[in-house]
Amino acid sequence: MVSPDPDERTRDRVLSAVLERGPVSAAELGDRLGFTPAAMRRHLDALSSDGLIEVKRVRSSATGAGRPARRYVLSQRGQTKLGNDYLDIATAALAQLGEAAGPQAIEDFARTRFSGMEERYRPIVEAAGPDLEARAHALAGALTADGFVGSTKTVGLPQGRGPRTNAAIRPVMLSVQLCQGHCPIQGLASAFPAFCEQETGVFARLLDVDVRRLSTLAAGGHVCTTHIPLGRTTAAPAAVAGTDAAGADAQPAAPDAGPPSNPATISIHQQGRP
Repeated sequence: MVSPDPDERTRDRVLSAVLERGPVSAAELGDRLGFTPAAMRRHLDALSSDGLIEVKRVRSSATGAGRPARRYVLSQRGQTKLGNDYLDIATAALAQLGEAAGPQAIEDFARTRFSGMEERYRPIVEAAGPDLEARAHALAGALTADGFVGSTKTVGLPQGRGPRTNAAIRPVMLSVQLCQGHCPIQGLASAFPAFCEQETGVFARLLDVDVRRLSTLAAGGHVCTTHIPLGRTTAAPAAVAGTDAAGADAQPAAPDAGPPSNPATISIHQQGRP
């Protein structure tokens, strides 16, 4: 078994002290932790290089004059690192809830959690108007504001004329991929897939069309990717697509009789249920 790095453990102590005392000077931290000025500076420089703390200039509260002093505070990344303890507590609490009340209790908890997201996002998405691409883009912006790093990408064949006929290519062949580069609750979603499922349902209701999850961070993907088909006017129940017995990805049916959607734009990267 590999022993923890002493420097890493020490820097965790420094990080916790900055959280508790910040904005705090290097000298104050050194006195509190019993470090020499040189040792304190070394650890602070390392934490700054890792993006876990940042410097804040603070003037004297007594006179307000003179050169602002350097004080250290946690960065957003540092807050996230220390938040892992709360993730462990939340995971343990939900596991106990599932044992005591059954899996449905966890689903109900996740549904309640995401109902707040749906309520906050709805006016943002509605303000984008009826165009589905615009609504998806507005949804990505709302996700970014909540720390999910949302973006959209249009893929597939655009609406136009076929190469051999004058018939219009069906717009259902065009789709939008809604991507999330970060998930603040990734650890919880990895342990409890209900969180991904409820989020997918929120997207479907906000966009008023059925959507499919192609990949999730919780399941090991590089990003969370949600497939949004264009050219549809009514929503089907949201789902996280599965695979058939041969391992091929399940395909959503077209809303009326006609050629199916281009499978290469729908589920070639499908990872299945998160």
